[in-house]
Amino acid sequence: MNARYQAVQSISDNTPIRGGIVDYQSEKFSELYASYVFHEEIQRERLPSKVFKSLQNTIKTGDGLDPEVAETVAMAMRDWALEHGATHYSHWFQPLTGSTAEKHDCFLTPHDGLHALARFSGNELIRGESDASSFPSGGLRATFEARGYTAWDPSSPAFILKNPNGATLVIPTMFVSWTGESLDQKTPMLRSLGVLNHHAMRVLRLLGNTTAQRVECTLGVEQEYFLVDRRLAMLRPDLMIAGRTLFGARPPKGQELDDNYFGAIPERVLAFMTEVEHELILLGVPIKTRHNEVAPGQYELAPTFETTNLALDHQMLVMQLLQQVAQRHGFLCILHEKPFAGVNGSGKHNNWSIGTDDGENLLEPGETPESNAVFLIFCAAVCRAVHKYSALLRFSVASPGNDFRLGASEAPPAIMSIHLGNVLTDIFNLLLEESDAGSNQRAASKKSKKSEKSAQTLAPAPAPLHIGLPMLLRLPRHSGDRNRTSPFAFTGNKFEFRAVGSSQNSAGAVTVLNTIVAESLDFIATRLEEARKSEGDFNAAVRHLLVEMIEEFKPILFDGDNYSMAWLEESHRRGLPNLRNTVDCLPVLTSSDSVELFQKYRVYTEGELHGRQEILAEIYCTTILIEANAMLRIARTMILPAVLRHKSRVQGALTTETQKDFLVQYDEKIDLLLRAIDELNVRLSKIKSDWALLKKAEFFRDSIQSAMFALRVVADKLESMTDDAVWPLPTYSEMLFLR
Repeated sequence: MNARYQAVQSISDNTPIRGGIVDYQSEKFSELYASYVFHEEIQRERLPSKVFKSLQNTIKTGDGLDPEVAETVAMAMRDWALEHGATHYSHWFQPLTGSTAEKHDCFLTPHDGLHALARFSGNELIRGESDASSFPSGGLRATFEARGYTAWDPSSPAFILKNPNGATLVIPTMFVSWTGESLDQKTPMLRSLGVLNHHAMRVLRLLGNTTAQRVECTLGVEQEYFLVDRRLAMLRPDLMIAGRTLFGARPPKGQELDDNYFGAIPERVLAFMTEVEHELILLGVPIKTRHNEVAPGQYELAPTFETTNLALDHQMLVMQLLQQVAQRHGFLCILHEKPFAGVNGSGKHNNWSIGTDDGENLLEPGETPESNAVFLIFCAAVCRAVHKYSALLRFSVASPGNDFRLGASEAPPAIMSIHLGNVLTDIFNLLLEESDAGSNQRAASKKSKKSEKSAQTLAPAPAPLHIGLPMLLRLPRHSGDRNRTSPFAFTGNKFEFRAVGSSQNSAGAVTVLNTIVAESLDFIATRLEEARKSEGDFNAAVRHLLVEMIEEFKPILFDGDNYSMAWLEESHRRGLPNLRNTVDCLPVLTSSDSVELFQKYRVYTEGELHGRQEILAEIYCTTILIEANAMLRIARTMILPAVLRHKSRVQGALTTETQKDFLVQYDEKIDLLLRAIDELNVRLSKIKSDWALLKKAEFFRDSIQSAMFALRVVADKLESMTDDAVWPLPTYSEMLFLR
């Protein structure tokens, strides 16, 4: 019995549930939430009133923190952490690796030779130093330049991470070089939040809002993932090294019957989910939903909405805990966007909205014509931003893994478009028609009918702003069916950006989205400020600007089937970019438009943009190189010996001509396998170390990946022709269905 059969047998023998046992009978479920978080209530209890107010002011306004205040906060945070069993503290940051990083420092400091004190100063809270030499910088620094600084982000509260032998105080931070350039995802994202707030407030003041003091983004991130029994995964070098299967024939049954979707969750999986949720609840992550996804072995969890910065930190915790807890339960949690060919991949749907600090959602129609106007302006601002910078938004979700997912039959296409729903689309079209009616002399009967419709739906209200449509007062939150094929869909009071990959840090996409919307709001505010100064009809100016924007972004509106060939042709006619893979996206980030945009709003410097472009190109090439080398190793040492063993076992038993024909076909496939191995090896040998990164990336896309595909096709065909008892790799049927 080979190792694969042994693993299958052990899973079949009623695998017991492992991992921690959650007991909500002895623990009060409602009292667990955020009990490991140094949140606002804890701060209020433990800090002097003056210090607490100063800290909250820093969190809400971004003003600097007085050193004496920082010292007091650090002492309170230390005492709270020690009470939870913490022995170390860590500045937790998000380098440009796609994951998080941490360095643990002990609270204890030697004192008087034989004694030690638990110390944690304000300076240690505010700033830390880490060796940054091995983190990707994209040329912003040389390898020998080791200094990197972590800077406390007080807007994301510290928390406790437990481990079997203690606990650590974790402090969310930014990460920058000693010259001040961003080496992380959080720093530019925070910059983008600031610029979005500034220009959104300009627009709100012009539209008559005098009460709001700040505009904030909210975010809810749905996370999809696969679970595979770890005993099977350990026998798949491709899963362990590349995070996806590089070989594997499609099983007789996959997701065709849709019977897995929202089906009963297997008991062992449910135990895993319950422990993940328990840990997330303790950390204040507002986890809400869990269910089976479309593909067998695929699942989803989702939190409720939070402020964006906190939601992004929590999202990184979600990915970290999914993988850690999965190991305790004997699973491998796979976050790769396309781990299995022929079944759905995994995404990360980012539900993004924008609102004021006094509770107004700016992307929800209100109950008055004035609020309708605000809604239309902000909705139009987002649409204009996505249209104007669609290539940049596509870049924000580019990755080697997402290349396999975007454009497939279960994911949004690489072409950026917006689904608004029939009602809202009709409203925008009606505004355009009314504008045309006002500027063109039409036939008398048509003009009469149009005027009648205008009187019914566009009658101005006696309010400071009367461009709002009364029909919006009755606009239901869900004004159209969900369009799961759309990469960027309006879903009632938010936009859902569905193109983000399941393994990606959402901060990159959110940074781009915040910045491009800020640019649109800046454009709107500037035009409306000019209208105010002209002392003309301000309402007419607002309406005219709205119509102008609708005419600009109309090509990106599409409520149909984004998977269809008809849309591919139509999008080309409309002039929408189709950046099909990461290599196509690479030039976008350093284009003159992108550099001008990010420099203007001080979200990225030009050097940071070039650095991120270089990092993505390097990740792309390195990822494919790792996968190609893994394919060669598996093909030579596992698949080839297996097929030769099978051939030697059956060739003497084949006697009839029909049987011998099978052996001839099998021999042909073996020859093709050997040739495919040689071809991939030859192409890898042609890579030159002195190539420019873009040229190198193009070679990996066009030459290496095509050779990898050819090798996989013949290997997968051989799997379907080879004795199951000698095939060394766990099959798709086993990995997707055995629980």
